[in-house]
Amino acid sequence: MNHLRLLGAASIAALASAAAAQDASLTVLDYPGFEDPAFHPAYEEAHGTPDFSFFGDEEEAFQKLRSGFRADITHICAGSVTKWVESGLLAPWDVSRIDAWEDLDQNLTGQKIGGESEEIYFIPTDFGSTAIAYNPDEVPEADVASLEVFKNPAYAGRMTLPDNVDDAYALAYLATGTTDWTQADDAAFEAASDWLREVHPNLRTYWTDPAELSQLLSTGEVLVSWAWNETYPAMVEEGRPIGFERETEEGSSLWLCGYVRMKDAPGSEDLAYDYINAMLSPEAARPLLEAGYGSSNTAALGEIGQEELAASGLETIDVPVLAQLPIPNARREQHAETFEMIKSGF
Repeated sequence: MNHLRLLGAASIAALASAAAAQDASLTVLDYPGFEDPAFHPAYEEAHGTPDFSFFGDEEEAFQKLRSGFRADITHICAGSVTKWVESGLLAPWDVSRIDAWEDLDQNLTGQKIGGESEEIYFIPTDFGSTAIAYNPDEVPEADVASLEVFKNPAYAGRMTLPDNVDDAYALAYLATGTTDWTQADDAAFEAASDWLREVHPNLRTYWTDPAELSQLLSTGEVLVSWAWNETYPAMVEEGRPIGFERETEEGSSLWLCGYVRMKDAPGSEDLAYDYINAMLSPEAARPLLEAGYGSSNTAALGEIGQEELAASGLETIDVPVLAQLPIPNARREQHAETFEMIKSGF
């Protein structure tokens, strides 16, 4: 979901270079852009470039694998984990072979990252924040101190939310007092849904990718948005007015993605572990950050100063954080169905 930003011209060039030096003993099914050697330098140095195959969204990847495509590891985001585990496509990881396992951020791994099973099916590698992006020339800082800004009539018609069910419900749960959506009951779900319904008439649109959002903010069509952190440094670099408020009264959100290991994988199991260990290495943390992603390895991220992290919208904060951990598939489907109805005005 949050990796759509990598589908640009730079990725097309990278695809060509990756194809020229593939290591056919490891097949990685991934979002375009993650073939960047700087994201897994130790693996590249030891083994060369894996054989990458790319997808546009996780449903495409899921159906590709269900149809018989064979990969060793696949990059997905946490919201999909339960569905993938229940599909029978996955093999568990042996965490004793993950060098950084003890250093992974427990706010991201959670207690049941792979569902009710004691086995671990998902290794988080990269994450980002979602918070309020706004135009500081026209929106006072006090107005974005609370998520209730999305109900503020002063900005009606000049606000936007992502066209992404997980991000929308993360916002709505926070706004209605739920900071751990894995524990949300039916009442919490209804409260979040009602909040989204109330906000819907105030929105100009639902944005679909960061480039669209940057354009909306740059032209002044939109003054307030629920946004991924990558929008903030991108607009700063362009010299455009942008604020990024993560410390609202109610808090902000973190999304996370990582890798799953495929059952009946065609390649080398040892290389799969080498790849994950390289992705979680300290050497990969800064290149990931420069691309807009935090490393789930807290020790590696700890080597980077708070000033650099803040510049990417990933600094340490002192308010509640809703981590977008896996939830039961039935609840996620309920989110999706209700969100589509809300966007249609129901």
